[in-house]
Amino acid sequence: MKNYLKIMTGTSNPMLAEDICNYLDCPPGRLSLEREANDNIKVRVEENVREDDVFVIQTSCSPVNDHFIELLLIIDALKYASARRITAVLPYYPYVRSDKKDEPRISISARLVADLLETAGANRILTMTLHSPQIAAFSRIPVDQLWATNLICDHLLQTKDLRDAVVVSPDVG
Repeated sequence: MKNYLKIMTGTSNPMLAEDICNYLDCPPGRLSLEREANDNIKVRVEENVREDDVFVIQTSCSPVNDHFIELLLIIDALKYASARRITAVLPYYPYVRSDKKDEPRISISARLVADLLETAGANRILTMTLHSPQIAAFSRIPVDQLWATNLICDHLLQTKDLRDAVVVSPDVG
């Protein structure tokens, strides 16, 4: 039974995907994304992914909503192309800070993101340093959270001149 590793990427950060592919010595997967006249996005997987493990890399940089919908459409296309397992690689989880009902009549958007990823066809989520550990529990599919703390500390230790450096956190957590 065929079972190859494939790496696909959306348009949010092609340089990151290229660096990951180079590091893994794995060519990027082929897919096309077209914007229709009505601004809808059409995704076509341009290679056979049947029974493959596919990692889809998509960051949450601006415009967040466009990139997230693109991710969902890529996952959906891979599901219908019979990929064996689809992992959504989200270096920054979209809507991560909307993780609780701290005001009346608001959406818990981080939970909705988890539901949408599962509904689109993702089998697993790979992300970095979530805002809150409860976000992993929102998902009914496995969530692997990598921690950036050691990388950041190593980088700061190797930086020669930190006189103008600033480290900022969104809150105490």
